[in-house]
Amino acid sequence: MSAPYIELNNGSSLPLSEVPEVSIADLADATERRVLAGARLSSWFGIPRADGVSIVSVLALDSSNSLRIGRSLPFKQSYPSLTPRIPQAHMFERELWEQCQIVPDGHPWLKPVRRDHGPGPAVGDFFTANGGEVHEVAVGPVHAGVIEPGHFRFQCAGEEVLHLEIALGYQHRGIEPSLEGGPHKATLARMETLAGDSSIAHATAYASVLESLSGAEAPLRAQWLRAIALELERLANHTGDIGALANDVAFLPTSSACGKLRGDFLNMTALLCGNRFGRALAVPGGCRRDMDPARIAELEKQIKPVLQDVEKAAEWLWDSSSVRARFERLGVVSSAQAGEIGLVGPAARACGLVRDVRYDHPAGWYRFAQAPVAVWPGGDVFARARVRWLEIQRSGNFILEQLAAAPAGLTFEPIARPTAESIAVALVEGWRGEVCHVAITDVAGRFARYKVTDPSFHNWTGLALALRGEAIYDFPICNKSFNLSYCGFDL
Repeated sequence: MSAPYIELNNGSSLPLSEVPEVSIADLADATERRVLAGARLSSWFGIPRADGVSIVSVLALDSSNSLRIGRSLPFKQSYPSLTPRIPQAHMFERELWEQCQIVPDGHPWLKPVRRDHGPGPAVGDFFTANGGEVHEVAVGPVHAGVIEPGHFRFQCAGEEVLHLEIALGYQHRGIEPSLEGGPHKATLARMETLAGDSSIAHATAYASVLESLSGAEAPLRAQWLRAIALELERLANHTGDIGALANDVAFLPTSSACGKLRGDFLNMTALLCGNRFGRALAVPGGCRRDMDPARIAELEKQIKPVLQDVEKAAEWLWDSSSVRARFERLGVVSSAQAGEIGLVGPAARACGLVRDVRYDHPAGWYRFAQAPVAVWPGGDVFARARVRWLEIQRSGNFILEQLAAAPAGLTFEPIARPTAESIAVALVEGWRGEVCHVAITDVAGRFARYKVTDPSFHNWTGLALALRGEAIYDFPICNKSFNLSYCGFDL
Protein backbone atom coordinates (compact mmCIF):
# COMPACT_ATOMS: atom_id res chain seq x y z
CA MET A 1 0.00 0.00 0.00
CA SER A 2 1.33 3.45 -0.92
CA ALA A 3 1.52 6.26 1.64
CA PRO A 4 -1.86 8.06 1.81
CA TYR A 5 -0.35 11.57 1.90
CA ILE A 6 2.37 13.51 0.10
CA GLU A 7 4.06 16.66 1.39
CA LEU A 8 3.51 20.05 -0.22
CA ASN A 9 4.44 23.58 0.82
CA ASN A 10 2.01 26.46 0.97
CA GLY A 11 1.62 28.22 -2.37
CA SER A 12 3.08 25.41 -4.46
CA SER A 13 1.84 22.71 -6.83
CA LEU A 14 2.71 19.26 -8.09
CA PRO A 15 1.50 16.85 -10.80
CA LEU A 16 -1.74 15.19 -9.80
CA SER A 17 -0.20 11.81 -10.65
CA GLU A 18 2.19 12.25 -7.70
CA VAL A 19 -0.67 12.41 -5.20
CA PRO A 20 -1.20 8.78 -4.13
CA GLU A 21 -4.61 7.19 -4.60
CA VAL A 22 -5.65 4.87 -1.78
CA SER A 23 -8.92 3.36 -0.65
CA ILE A 24 -11.28 5.68 1.20
CA ALA A 25 -10.84 3.51 4.31
CA ASP A 26 -7.06 3.98 4.22
CA LEU A 27 -7.40 7.73 3.59
CA ALA A 28 -9.87 8.11 6.46
CA ASP A 29 -7.67 6.12 8.85
CA ALA A 30 -4.55 8.10 7.90
CA THR A 31 -6.47 11.37 8.28
CA GLU A 32 -7.68 10.39 11.73
CA ARG A 33 -4.18 9.45 12.87
CA ARG A 34 -2.62 12.67 11.61
CA VAL A 35 -5.31 14.94 13.05
CA LEU A 36 -5.12 13.23 16.43
CA ALA A 37 -1.35 13.76 16.24
CA GLY A 38 -1.81 17.51 15.76
CA ALA A 39 -2.61 18.14 12.09
CA ARG A 40 -5.57 20.28 11.02
CA LEU A 41 -8.12 19.52 8.34
CA SER A 42 -7.88 22.47 5.94
CA SER A 43 -9.98 20.94 3.18
CA TRP A 44 -11.92 17.73 2.47
CA PHE A 45 -13.95 17.60 -0.72
CA GLY A 46 -15.11 15.36 -3.54
CA ILE A 47 -14.33 15.21 -7.24
CA PRO A 48 -17.09 13.51 -9.25
CA ARG A 49 -15.73 11.03 -11.79
CA ALA A 50 -17.31 8.57 -14.19
CA ASP A 51 -16.66 5.66 -11.83
CA GLY A 52 -17.59 7.41 -8.57
CA VAL A 53 -16.30 10.18 -6.35
CA SER A 54 -12.68 10.72 -5.35
CA ILE A 55 -12.11 12.56 -2.07
CA VAL A 56 -9.22 15.01 -1.77
CA SER A 57 -7.87 15.85 1.68
CA VAL A 58 -5.56 18.73 2.64
CA LEU A 59 -3.95 18.70 6.07
CA ALA A 60 -2.01 21.54 7.65
CA LEU A 61 0.89 20.51 9.87
CA ASP A 62 1.56 23.76 11.68
CA SER A 63 4.46 22.44 13.74
CA SER A 64 6.47 21.54 10.63
CA ASN A 65 5.25 24.44 8.44
CA SER A 66 4.06 22.00 5.77
CA LEU A 67 0.94 20.64 4.12
CA ARG A 68 -0.09 17.10 3.21
CA ILE A 69 -2.34 16.11 0.32
CA GLY A 70 -4.08 12.79 -0.15
CA ARG A 71 -6.86 11.43 -2.30
CA SER A 72 -9.02 8.35 -2.45
CA LEU A 73 -9.73 5.96 -5.26
CA PRO A 74 -13.17 6.61 -6.78
CA PHE A 75 -15.99 5.03 -4.83
CA LYS A 76 -19.75 5.28 -4.56
CA GLN A 77 -22.39 5.75 -1.91
CA SER A 78 -20.71 5.76 1.53
CA TYR A 79 -17.72 5.48 3.85
CA PRO A 80 -17.32 5.42 7.67
CA SER A 81 -17.71 8.96 8.96
CA LEU A 82 -14.70 10.77 10.41
CA THR A 83 -16.81 13.13 12.51
CA PRO A 84 -17.29 10.89 15.59
CA ARG A 85 -13.50 10.55 15.72
CA ILE A 86 -12.40 14.03 14.64
CA PRO A 87 -15.17 16.63 15.13
CA GLN A 88 -13.53 19.21 12.83
CA ALA A 89 -14.60 16.99 9.90
CA HIS A 90 -18.31 17.36 10.60
CA MET A 91 -19.03 20.36 8.34
CA PHE A 92 -16.80 19.05 5.54
CA GLU A 93 -18.66 15.73 5.55
CA ARG A 94 -22.06 17.44 5.47
CA GLU A 95 -20.87 19.49 2.51
CA LEU A 96 -19.55 16.36 0.76
CA TRP A 97 -22.92 14.66 1.19
CA GLU A 98 -24.69 17.76 -0.11
CA GLN A 99 -22.47 18.20 -3.17
CA CYS A 100 -21.64 14.61 -4.14
CA GLN A 101 -24.34 12.50 -2.41
CA ILE A 102 -21.62 10.53 -0.60
CA VAL A 103 -22.96 9.40 2.78
CA PRO A 104 -20.57 9.47 5.75
CA ASP A 105 -22.01 6.53 7.70
CA GLY A 106 -22.33 7.33 11.38
CA HIS A 107 -22.32 11.11 11.03
CA PRO A 108 -24.20 12.38 14.11
CA TRP A 109 -26.22 15.11 12.41
CA LEU A 110 -26.19 14.76 8.64
CA LYS A 111 -27.98 17.60 6.90
CA PRO A 112 -27.18 20.08 4.10
CA VAL A 113 -25.04 23.12 4.77
CA ARG A 114 -26.25 25.42 1.96
CA ARG A 115 -29.07 23.91 -0.09
CA ASP A 116 -31.87 21.68 1.06
CA HIS A 117 -31.32 19.32 -1.92
CA GLY A 118 -33.35 21.78 -3.93
CA PRO A 119 -33.55 25.51 -4.66
CA GLY A 120 -34.10 26.57 -1.05
CA PRO A 121 -31.61 27.23 1.77
CA ALA A 122 -30.53 24.54 4.22
CA VAL A 123 -33.37 25.06 6.70
CA GLY A 124 -35.09 22.14 8.39
CA ASP A 125 -34.48 18.96 10.35
CA PHE A 126 -33.51 20.97 13.42
CA PHE A 127 -32.37 19.49 16.68
CA THR A 128 -35.10 19.78 19.32
CA ALA A 129 -35.01 19.61 23.11
CA ASN A 130 -37.87 18.55 25.38
CA GLY A 131 -38.65 19.24 29.01
CA GLY A 132 -40.40 21.61 31.34
CA GLU A 133 -40.05 25.26 30.30
CA VAL A 134 -37.99 24.28 27.26
CA HIS A 135 -38.97 26.37 24.29
CA GLU A 136 -37.69 27.27 20.83
CA VAL A 137 -36.80 30.68 19.47
CA ALA A 138 -36.28 31.26 15.74
CA VAL A 139 -34.27 34.31 14.64
CA GLY A 140 -33.91 35.36 11.02
CA PRO A 141 -33.25 34.94 8.19
CA VAL A 142 -34.24 38.62 7.91
CA HIS A 143 -32.48 40.74 10.51
CA ALA A 144 -32.70 44.35 11.62
CA GLY A 145 -30.36 46.78 9.87
CA VAL A 146 -28.11 46.11 6.89
CA ILE A 147 -27.01 42.52 7.42
CA GLU A 148 -26.90 39.37 5.36
CA PRO A 149 -29.53 36.67 5.91
CA GLY A 150 -29.04 33.68 8.16
CA HIS A 151 -31.35 31.58 10.33
CA PHE A 152 -30.62 30.85 14.01
CA ARG A 153 -32.69 28.29 15.94
CA PHE A 154 -32.33 28.41 19.74
CA GLN A 155 -33.44 25.68 22.14
CA CYS A 156 -33.88 27.41 25.49
CA ALA A 157 -34.84 26.65 29.07
CA GLY A 158 -36.20 30.00 30.16
CA GLU A 159 -33.57 32.44 28.93
CA GLU A 160 -30.69 29.95 29.02
CA VAL A 161 -29.57 28.65 25.62
CA LEU A 162 -29.29 24.87 25.61
CA HIS A 163 -28.41 24.60 21.94
CA LEU A 164 -28.04 26.89 18.94
CA GLU A 165 -28.35 25.57 15.42
CA ILE A 166 -27.25 27.79 12.54
CA ALA A 167 -28.84 27.34 9.11
CA LEU A 168 -27.36 29.21 6.16
CA GLY A 169 -27.58 29.01 2.39
CA TYR A 170 -29.52 32.20 1.67
CA GLN A 171 -26.44 33.66 -0.05
CA HIS A 172 -25.60 30.52 -2.03
CA ARG A 173 -24.47 31.56 -5.52
CA GLY A 174 -22.91 28.39 -6.94
CA ILE A 175 -19.43 29.94 -7.00
CA GLU A 176 -17.40 26.73 -7.13
CA PRO A 177 -19.21 25.17 -10.12
CA SER A 178 -18.89 28.49 -11.97
CA LEU A 179 -15.10 28.33 -11.60
CA GLU A 180 -14.78 24.99 -13.37
CA GLY A 181 -13.37 25.25 -16.87
CA GLY A 182 -11.52 28.42 -15.88
CA PRO A 183 -9.71 30.58 -15.38
CA HIS A 184 -12.29 32.75 -17.15
CA LYS A 185 -12.31 36.50 -17.62
CA ALA A 186 -14.70 36.80 -14.69
CA THR A 187 -12.81 34.45 -12.35
CA LEU A 188 -10.85 37.15 -10.54
CA ALA A 189 -14.02 39.19 -9.95
CA ARG A 190 -15.69 36.12 -8.46
CA MET A 191 -12.72 35.56 -6.15
CA GLU A 192 -12.83 39.16 -4.97
CA THR A 193 -16.54 38.91 -4.16
CA LEU A 194 -16.55 35.52 -2.42
CA ALA A 195 -16.61 37.54 0.81
CA GLY A 196 -16.46 41.25 0.04
CA ASP A 197 -14.70 42.27 3.24
CA SER A 198 -11.94 39.74 2.47
CA SER A 199 -11.37 40.66 -1.18
CA ILE A 200 -7.60 40.95 -0.83
CA ALA A 201 -7.21 37.67 1.05
CA HIS A 202 -9.15 35.62 -1.51
CA ALA A 203 -7.59 37.38 -4.50
CA THR A 204 -4.12 36.75 -3.07
CA ALA A 205 -4.87 33.05 -2.56
CA TYR A 206 -6.20 32.74 -6.12
CA ALA A 207 -3.19 34.56 -7.58
CA SER A 208 -0.85 32.30 -5.61
CA VAL A 209 -2.61 29.19 -6.90
CA LEU A 210 -2.42 30.31 -10.51
CA GLU A 211 1.21 31.37 -10.21
CA SER A 212 2.23 28.02 -8.74
CA LEU A 213 0.35 26.17 -11.48
CA SER A 214 2.26 28.15 -14.10
CA GLY A 215 5.64 27.60 -12.42
CA ALA A 216 6.05 31.30 -11.69
CA GLU A 217 6.42 33.55 -8.67
CA ALA A 218 5.13 37.08 -8.29
CA PRO A 219 7.85 39.78 -8.26
CA LEU A 220 9.10 40.66 -4.79
CA ARG A 221 7.67 44.16 -4.97
CA ALA A 222 4.24 42.69 -5.77
CA GLN A 223 4.51 40.34 -2.79
CA TRP A 224 5.37 43.37 -0.66
CA LEU A 225 2.33 45.28 -1.93
CA ARG A 226 0.04 42.31 -1.29
CA ALA A 227 1.25 42.03 2.31
CA ILE A 228 0.62 45.73 2.96
CA ALA A 229 -2.85 45.43 1.42
CA LEU A 230 -3.65 42.34 3.53
CA GLU A 231 -2.66 44.15 6.72
CA LEU A 232 -4.72 47.21 5.76
CA GLU A 233 -7.69 44.89 5.22
CA ARG A 234 -7.03 43.44 8.70
CA LEU A 235 -6.76 46.91 10.26
CA ALA A 236 -10.02 48.13 8.73
CA ASN A 237 -12.07 45.11 9.75
CA HIS A 238 -10.64 44.70 13.25
CA THR A 239 -11.19 48.40 13.93
CA GLY A 240 -14.77 48.11 12.71
CA ASP A 241 -15.32 45.08 14.95
CA ILE A 242 -13.97 46.85 18.04
CA GLY A 243 -16.47 49.62 17.36
CA ALA A 244 -19.32 47.19 16.72
CA LEU A 245 -18.62 45.33 19.97
CA ALA A 246 -18.66 48.66 21.81
CA ASN A 247 -21.98 49.48 20.19
CA ASP A 248 -23.48 46.16 21.32
CA VAL A 249 -22.89 47.15 24.94
CA ALA A 250 -23.99 50.76 24.30
CA PHE A 251 -20.50 52.22 24.77
CA LEU A 252 -20.86 54.96 22.20
CA PRO A 253 -17.50 56.80 22.43
CA THR A 254 -15.52 53.85 21.07
CA SER A 255 -18.33 52.84 18.73
CA SER A 256 -18.47 56.25 17.08
CA ALA A 257 -14.71 56.68 16.87
CA CYS A 258 -14.03 53.26 15.35
CA GLY A 259 -16.72 53.67 12.73
CA LYS A 260 -14.87 56.71 11.42
CA LEU A 261 -11.40 55.15 11.81
CA ARG A 262 -12.41 52.04 9.87
CA GLY A 263 -13.20 54.38 6.99
CA ASP A 264 -9.76 55.93 7.29
CA PHE A 265 -8.09 52.54 6.83
CA LEU A 266 -10.33 51.80 3.86
CA ASN A 267 -9.29 55.12 2.34
CA MET A 268 -5.66 54.08 2.75
CA THR A 269 -6.44 50.95 0.76
CA ALA A 270 -7.88 53.22 -1.92
CA LEU A 271 -4.63 55.22 -1.85
CA LEU A 272 -2.78 51.95 -2.43
CA CYS A 273 -4.84 50.59 -5.31
CA GLY A 274 -7.65 52.95 -6.30
CA ASN A 275 -10.61 51.49 -4.37
CA ARG A 276 -11.49 50.97 -0.73
CA PHE A 277 -11.80 47.16 -0.79
CA GLY A 278 -8.58 46.36 -2.61
CA ARG A 279 -10.12 45.02 -5.79
CA ALA A 280 -8.03 44.69 -8.93
CA LEU A 281 -4.82 44.87 -6.90
CA ALA A 282 -3.64 41.26 -6.50
CA VAL A 283 -3.73 39.47 -9.85
CA PRO A 284 -2.00 36.34 -11.17
CA GLY A 285 1.49 37.53 -11.98
CA GLY A 286 1.72 40.23 -9.33
CA CYS A 287 -0.12 43.53 -8.76
CA ARG A 288 -1.76 45.90 -11.21
CA ARG A 289 -0.79 48.96 -9.19
CA ASP A 290 2.43 50.27 -7.68
CA MET A 291 3.17 52.98 -5.15
CA ASP A 292 5.58 55.74 -6.04
CA PRO A 293 7.68 57.36 -3.26
CA ALA A 294 5.18 60.18 -2.86
CA ARG A 295 2.28 57.78 -2.16
CA ILE A 296 4.43 55.68 0.17
CA ALA A 297 5.18 58.84 2.13
CA GLU A 298 1.51 59.81 2.09
CA LEU A 299 0.43 56.39 3.37
CA GLU A 300 2.97 56.59 6.19
CA LYS A 301 1.78 60.10 7.02
CA GLN A 302 -1.87 59.00 7.14
CA ILE A 303 -1.49 55.76 9.08
CA LYS A 304 0.44 57.07 12.10
CA PRO A 305 -2.25 59.43 13.50
CA VAL A 306 -5.03 56.92 12.76
CA LEU A 307 -3.22 54.22 14.73
CA GLN A 308 -2.88 56.69 17.60
CA ASP A 309 -6.61 57.47 17.43
CA VAL A 310 -7.50 53.75 17.45
CA GLU A 311 -5.32 53.33 20.53
CA LYS A 312 -7.24 56.09 22.32
CA ALA A 313 -10.61 54.62 21.32
CA ALA A 314 -9.54 51.18 22.55
CA GLU A 315 -8.27 52.60 25.85
CA TRP A 316 -11.70 54.08 26.51
CA LEU A 317 -13.16 50.62 26.01
CA TRP A 318 -10.67 48.72 28.20
CA ASP A 319 -10.85 51.33 30.97
CA SER A 320 -14.63 50.96 31.30
CA SER A 321 -15.55 48.56 34.09
CA SER A 322 -19.06 48.19 32.68
CA VAL A 323 -17.67 47.07 29.32
CA ARG A 324 -15.32 44.54 30.91
CA ALA A 325 -18.19 43.21 33.01
CA ARG A 326 -20.14 42.48 29.84
CA PHE A 327 -17.18 41.07 27.87
CA GLU A 328 -15.50 38.86 30.45
CA ARG A 329 -16.55 35.22 30.96
CA LEU A 330 -19.20 35.54 28.25
CA GLY A 331 -19.41 33.19 25.26
CA VAL A 332 -16.53 30.99 26.35
CA VAL A 333 -15.02 28.43 23.96
CA SER A 334 -12.33 26.37 25.64
CA SER A 335 -8.94 25.70 24.09
CA ALA A 336 -9.80 21.99 23.86
CA GLN A 337 -13.08 22.74 22.06
CA ALA A 338 -11.35 25.15 19.69
CA GLY A 339 -8.81 22.48 18.76
CA GLU A 340 -11.43 19.76 18.31
CA ILE A 341 -13.68 21.75 15.97
CA GLY A 342 -10.77 23.34 14.07
CA LEU A 343 -11.23 27.03 14.83
CA VAL A 344 -8.96 29.36 12.88
CA GLY A 345 -7.91 33.00 12.98
CA PRO A 346 -8.60 35.39 15.87
CA ALA A 347 -11.31 33.06 17.22
CA ALA A 348 -8.68 30.32 17.67
CA ARG A 349 -5.99 32.65 18.99
CA ALA A 350 -8.46 34.03 21.55
CA CYS A 351 -8.64 30.47 22.92
CA GLY A 352 -4.88 30.40 23.43
CA LEU A 353 -4.06 28.49 20.22
CA VAL A 354 -0.99 29.68 18.31
CA ARG A 355 -2.52 29.34 14.86
CA ASP A 356 -1.67 31.86 12.13
CA VAL A 357 -0.83 31.10 8.50
CA ARG A 358 1.63 34.01 8.41
CA TYR A 359 3.64 32.21 11.10
CA ASP A 360 2.85 28.52 10.49
CA HIS A 361 2.89 28.47 6.68
CA PRO A 362 4.55 31.70 5.54
CA ALA A 363 4.31 32.47 1.84
CA GLY A 364 4.88 35.54 -0.30
CA TRP A 365 6.35 38.49 1.56
CA TYR A 366 5.71 36.84 4.94
CA ARG A 367 8.71 34.60 4.29
CA PHE A 368 10.90 37.67 4.78
CA ALA A 369 8.92 39.77 7.27
CA GLN A 370 6.64 38.16 9.82
CA ALA A 371 3.89 39.83 11.77
CA PRO A 372 3.98 38.61 15.42
CA VAL A 373 1.14 36.27 16.38
CA ALA A 374 -1.37 37.78 18.81
CA VAL A 375 -2.69 35.21 21.31
CA TRP A 376 -4.90 35.69 24.37
CA PRO A 377 -6.24 32.96 26.68
CA GLY A 378 -9.81 32.82 27.92
CA GLY A 379 -11.92 32.09 24.86
CA ASP A 380 -14.55 34.67 25.81
CA VAL A 381 -15.84 37.85 24.17
CA PHE A 382 -13.13 39.85 25.94
CA ALA A 383 -10.40 37.58 24.55
CA ARG A 384 -11.75 37.83 21.01
CA ALA A 385 -11.89 41.63 21.31
CA ARG A 386 -8.42 41.75 22.85
CA VAL A 387 -6.85 39.69 20.06
CA ARG A 388 -8.30 42.10 17.54
CA TRP A 389 -6.75 45.01 19.42
CA LEU A 390 -3.35 43.31 19.59
CA GLU A 391 -3.50 42.59 15.87
CA ILE A 392 -4.34 46.22 15.12
CA GLN A 393 -1.17 47.29 16.93
CA ARG A 394 1.01 44.66 15.27
CA SER A 395 -0.39 45.10 11.78
CA GLY A 396 0.14 48.86 12.08
CA ASN A 397 3.75 48.38 13.13
CA PHE A 398 4.26 45.81 10.37
CA ILE A 399 3.07 48.25 7.70
CA LEU A 400 5.28 51.05 8.99
CA GLU A 401 8.30 48.74 8.98
CA GLN A 402 7.61 47.60 5.42
CA LEU A 403 7.05 51.13 4.10
CA ALA A 404 10.51 52.00 5.33
CA ALA A 405 12.13 49.17 3.37
CA ALA A 406 10.34 48.86 0.04
CA PRO A 407 11.99 46.46 -2.44
CA ALA A 408 12.71 47.74 -5.93
CA GLY A 409 11.58 46.14 -9.16
CA LEU A 410 8.51 45.34 -11.22
CA THR A 411 5.09 44.66 -9.76
CA PHE A 412 3.82 42.43 -12.57
CA GLU A 413 5.19 39.77 -14.89
CA PRO A 414 2.88 37.77 -17.22
CA ILE A 415 2.55 34.10 -16.33
CA ALA A 416 2.16 31.04 -18.53
CA ARG A 417 -0.94 28.90 -18.82
CA PRO A 418 -1.58 26.57 -15.87
CA THR A 419 0.11 23.18 -16.06
CA ALA A 420 -2.15 20.32 -17.07
CA GLU A 421 -3.28 17.66 -14.59
CA SER A 422 -1.80 19.35 -11.55
CA ILE A 423 -2.93 20.35 -8.07
CA ALA A 424 -2.08 23.55 -6.18
CA VAL A 425 -2.85 24.72 -2.64
CA ALA A 426 -2.62 28.22 -1.20
CA LEU A 427 -3.30 29.32 2.37
CA VAL A 428 -3.59 33.01 3.28
CA GLU A 429 -4.21 34.46 6.73
CA GLY A 430 -7.20 36.67 6.10
CA TRP A 431 -8.46 38.91 8.88
CA ARG A 432 -10.95 36.22 9.96
CA GLY A 433 -8.40 33.44 9.66
CA GLU A 434 -7.21 30.81 7.22
CA VAL A 435 -8.35 31.15 3.61
CA CYS A 436 -7.72 27.91 1.69
CA HIS A 437 -7.83 27.58 -2.11
CA VAL A 438 -7.25 24.26 -3.89
CA ALA A 439 -7.16 24.02 -7.70
CA ILE A 440 -7.01 20.88 -9.82
CA THR A 441 -6.44 21.18 -13.57
CA ASP A 442 -7.50 18.87 -16.40
CA VAL A 443 -5.57 17.72 -19.47
CA ALA A 444 -6.06 21.15 -21.07
CA GLY A 445 -4.82 23.06 -18.01
CA ARG A 446 -8.32 24.28 -17.13
CA PHE A 447 -9.89 24.04 -13.67
CA ALA A 448 -11.44 20.60 -13.27
CA ARG A 449 -12.21 21.47 -9.64
CA TYR A 450 -11.65 24.60 -7.60
CA LYS A 451 -12.30 24.37 -3.88
CA VAL A 452 -12.53 27.37 -1.55
CA THR A 453 -12.69 27.20 2.24
CA ASP A 454 -13.36 30.54 3.89
CA PRO A 455 -12.45 30.83 7.61
CA SER A 456 -16.15 31.20 8.45
CA PHE A 457 -16.67 27.60 7.29
CA HIS A 458 -14.53 26.49 10.26
CA ASN A 459 -15.80 29.01 12.78
CA TRP A 460 -19.63 29.04 12.71
CA THR A 461 -19.60 25.97 14.96
CA GLY A 462 -17.55 27.97 17.46
CA LEU A 463 -20.36 30.53 17.72
CA ALA A 464 -22.86 27.74 18.40
CA LEU A 465 -20.67 26.41 21.22
CA ALA A 466 -20.13 29.90 22.65
CA LEU A 467 -23.89 30.33 23.21
CA ARG A 468 -24.40 27.16 25.24
CA GLY A 469 -25.35 28.06 28.79
CA GLU A 470 -25.59 31.78 28.01
CA ALA A 471 -28.67 33.97 28.07
CA ILE A 472 -30.38 34.36 24.70
CA TYR A 473 -30.10 38.15 24.95
CA ASP A 474 -26.31 37.76 24.81
CA PHE A 475 -26.49 36.38 21.28
CA PRO A 476 -25.81 39.72 19.51
CA ILE A 477 -22.54 40.40 21.34
CA CYS A 478 -21.36 36.80 21.03
CA ASN A 479 -22.22 36.85 17.34
CA LYS A 480 -20.34 40.10 16.80
CA SER A 481 -17.30 38.82 18.68
CA PHE A 482 -16.91 36.19 15.92
CA ASN A 483 -18.28 38.40 13.10
CA LEU A 484 -18.41 35.60 10.56
CA SER A 485 -19.30 35.83 6.90
CA TYR A 486 -22.57 34.48 5.52
CA CYS A 487 -21.60 34.77 1.87
CA GLY A 488 -18.09 33.46 2.53
CA PHE A 489 -19.69 30.33 3.93
CA ASP A 490 -22.45 30.02 1.33
CA LEU A 491 -20.28 30.50 -1.80
